[in-house]
Amino acid sequence: MDVKTAIETRFSVRKFAEKPVEREKINQCLEAARLAPSACNSQPWHYIVIDDPKVKDAFCQEAFSGMYSMTAWAAKAPVLVAVVSDRGNFTACIGNWFRNTEFFLVDQGISGEHFVLRAWELGLGTCWLGWLNAPKAAKFFKLPKSKKIEHVIAVGYPAANVTPSRLHRRHKLEDIVSYNRYK
Repeated sequence: MDVKTAIETRFSVRKFAEKPVEREKINQCLEAARLAPSACNSQPWHYIVIDDPKVKDAFCQEAFSGMYSMTAWAAKAPVLVAVVSDRGNFTACIGNWFRNTEFFLVDQGISGEHFVLRAWELGLGTCWLGWLNAPKAAKFFKLPKSKKIEHVIAVGYPAANVTPSRLHRRHKLEDIVSYNRYK
């Protein structure tokens, strides 16, 4: 699959087949994520792969409970990948301050997109989740106070009946682009 096809066809998958995901495929996705560019080459990410069912269930009870229960469906994914933030190196932090932009989050977005596109190419479905109890998730993994789980990527083979939702429609190009001026 070429990149254009992956971009055009990939959608968030929330129902997965009861089939384990090979670690080799997860590692290929992680390698794609690792190669992503980042501000000042800070590479402000760490990935925690959660593929042990007992660990995954315990993590999900913490991360997707209470007001976060609308994402509890993620517990049915064969693999969860927690993305831990790192604020980046000194130069990137200075840039964050001057521009009032959290570049480490931009960088994680680029890295995560590399991950999900590679997963799609390998026949895996993914859904990127930001609705989780980050303090409980961090406590679960005993993260240092300076670290935070920013998002989780649910990974697995899509269930046979999964199709893009109606929300997958996108704005027309002419509605979101202008040249040499705003609107």
